[in-house]
Amino acid sequence: MCGIAGLFDTQGQRTVDDRLLARMNDSLRHRGPDGDGLLSGPGCGLAHRRLAIIDLAGGRQPLCNEDGSVVVVFNGEIYNFRALRGALEAAGHRFATDSDTEVIVHGWEEWGEACVTHFRGMFAFALWDRSRDVLFLARDRLGIKPLYYAVPADGWLLFGSELKALSLHPGLRRTLDPTAVEDYFALGYVPDPKTIYRDVRKLAPGHTLLVRRDAGEAVPRRYWSLGSPDCNPNGGNPAVDLIERLREAVRLRLIADVPLGAFLSGGVDSSAVVAMMAKLSEAPVNTCSIAFADERFDESAYATIVAERYRTRHRTHVVDDDGLDIVDLLPRLYDEPFADSSAIPTYRVCALARTQVTVALSGDGGDEVFWGYRRYRWHADEMRLRGWLPGRGGRWLASLASAGCPELRFAPVTTGIKKTLSSLGVPALDAYARSIAVVDEATRQRLYAPGFRRDLQGYRAIDALRPHYEAAPSDHPVGRVSCVDLMTYLPGDILTKVDRASMVHGLEVRVPMLDHPLVEWSLGLSAEAKFSNGEPKGLLKRAIAPFLPHALIHRPKMGFAVPIDAWFRGPLRQRIERAVDGPGLGGSGLFDRSALLRLVDEHTSRAEDHGSALWALLMFDGFWRSAHAL
Repeated sequence: MCGIAGLFDTQGQRTVDDRLLARMNDSLRHRGPDGDGLLSGPGCGLAHRRLAIIDLAGGRQPLCNEDGSVVVVFNGEIYNFRALRGALEAAGHRFATDSDTEVIVHGWEEWGEACVTHFRGMFAFALWDRSRDVLFLARDRLGIKPLYYAVPADGWLLFGSELKALSLHPGLRRTLDPTAVEDYFALGYVPDPKTIYRDVRKLAPGHTLLVRRDAGEAVPRRYWSLGSPDCNPNGGNPAVDLIERLREAVRLRLIADVPLGAFLSGGVDSSAVVAMMAKLSEAPVNTCSIAFADERFDESAYATIVAERYRTRHRTHVVDDDGLDIVDLLPRLYDEPFADSSAIPTYRVCALARTQVTVALSGDGGDEVFWGYRRYRWHADEMRLRGWLPGRGGRWLASLASAGCPELRFAPVTTGIKKTLSSLGVPALDAYARSIAVVDEATRQRLYAPGFRRDLQGYRAIDALRPHYEAAPSDHPVGRVSCVDLMTYLPGDILTKVDRASMVHGLEVRVPMLDHPLVEWSLGLSAEAKFSNGEPKGLLKRAIAPFLPHALIHRPKMGFAVPIDAWFRGPLRQRIERAVDGPGLGGSGLFDRSALLRLVDEHTSRAEDHGSALWALLMFDGFWRSAHAL
């Protein structure tokens, strides 16, 4: 795991500004504390920060082929590198190191742009082919590793693992993208390929970008999608097959030349990963978890049960209000506005893990791949209700009824009569978008200043979800929205949260649930296999039953939440009140100040619960202040 950055002249072969390149690389020092490397030539400069995991002595980057004509900087891991190396050596390629990085340069020589289809792992890399005079950027299929790029007016293409590296270029305009601001307040993150800045993009998951000099604007190319699973798994026993595939995914991720462990939350996903690790490891597995003083959010007791069952070397860290001391750090850590408050415990568990290991496995991705979110069951129930209504007339009646129905404000979506009836009055994707909104659409419209609403020109955050919904390779309502989450929420929120929180501590996190053959296999399963009787994560629970206690598998899902509602009535109250009058929220011109004050007052007086909205505003304020050095 590392950090990469670089410059490529799209207009010619001008001399690289080596001082700028070094500064870009230094901004990523936290991602690679074990060393750095720079290489520049006519019209191209590559930079790398190294976190040594495999081939500690020989895996330095930038790394070249035999004659130096192909150079790569790489962030991630290629788990099948040994098999690929054998195939490439048989084809005549000679290797100088034992690192997985070297298969990229020889894979490019052998397969060209199609090399990415051979790689099994998580990766973001930049490859410079001097003989062809091209730059090739690539990102893994599910967006586990990040890659930003931009082309300022001076014609230099900039790229980097984090936005902070690109922001050092003096010619990069940092003009906000209004649609990204709307996306952020609706979703809690800025979805790929957008960034908060109009002139900077993320390379989307499963895409490559081939840049030629003087060839005009380069367009990203998709090499993988959810719509083309390569197998039909319905002929065997899905539960047995799942365990075999998960065991293989975990086995591949145990390859490391440094200490290795796992996050253990006590949930089904992380517990399943730890169970597989314990079966595959001769030594006890290193595990760690976060506990909360507020027992409503604490599941550490279940983590302890799993740790004792598999005799892991387990450690727990308790998070209380002391977690708030990193509130000011988070905006600088994420570079863009990021409103997932579980970034706090994620940061803590990564810090705890790094004191013991350099690599940690996690259960991330299990909810999206195996349909584990509670909102999926709510959505399925809601879609069944739609089937009972008499067409458009029924939906109109539901919408009309919702207008006069009392809101059960503290009830879940499925029992909140007003919310349910209101959702039945809109298209299915709109209803799902309402269920995942950080700040609901009506509140967003109240908070935005009139000028900013005009800048949006009618854009709504649902427009970022619609292409993925329409392209989903499933007719099942949960299948469609889970594909939306796989392409938006997973890379934009979950994986971003873990990448930044882990890399700031020099920790590599591996995600076996997102092994792409496992994901493809899951996509080919029938809805009945994954969601029988409407049970979230039903298949995974059946498969893992021999390995974990029944009480752990079938307990209510808790998530990795923190008590932000209470925090904004206590330790964060003065902070949000100051932010409303400050330069970020009050002075940005994006918000109606009176609406902001009303939102804070409604929450602190307990008239309403606006904790999620206030956290999103506080993180946006922190981003604004950091970006403008206020």
